[in-house]
Amino acid sequence: MTPIDNGTINYRDEVVRKLIHLCSLSIPIIYYFIPRSTAIIVLSFFTFFAVLLDVTRHFSPKIGRLFYMIFGFLLRKHEVDGKKKNLNGATYVFISALLGVIIFPKILFLTAFTILIISDSTAALIGRKYGKHKLLAKSLEGTLAFFVSASIVVLLTPKLNGSIIEYIIGFMAAAIGAFVENISFGIADDNLTIPISVGLSMWLLYILMFPGIQLILPNVPR
Repeated sequence: MTPIDNGTINYRDEVVRKLIHLCSLSIPIIYYFIPRSTAIIVLSFFTFFAVLLDVTRHFSPKIGRLFYMIFGFLLRKHEVDGKKKNLNGATYVFISALLGVIIFPKILFLTAFTILIISDSTAALIGRKYGKHKLLAKSLEGTLAFFVSASIVVLLTPKLNGSIIEYIIGFMAAAIGAFVENISFGIADDNLTIPISVGLSMWLLYILMFPGIQLILPNVPR
């Protein structure tokens, strides 16, 4: 751990946690091929189950013991706080995915949520391993890792017409996401704040730079 490391689990377990986190890439990949209505139904089911399990483990000693026996080594300190009864990060991922699909056009969700999965993982692993220079709430190294990986995501995710302006929009949103990821520590769960901030900033920038444009991907289920 570095002096400015905010991690509360050891680095090996952090790697395992982020590998599990990467499995959430299945959400934007599957959503690309299915209608929004279907995605909402499926995500509602998984979100309900995740929230139910997460809340129940705080009130049922039997379920709590089983939950912690399986997942305890992956949980951060604030996620096992018996007084505050916080939800864990995985539950917030499902909540974030469901809200994102409901709120954002598909093209924005695909980029914003993929940035969450890829860049949040990259920032955590790089920041904890190599973070030596403090920047706001976290490290300069972790925040730069977020921005660089998010920019790569912007290069690879679908675009309306592939104009340079669209990529500039994505890079600007990536910078905003990096900033929000940094300052969210101790304030709000970044599994919510990252995709919402990236999605909203992209939406606003599209409106400003392409007035009247329809944010609908061609030949993709709506």
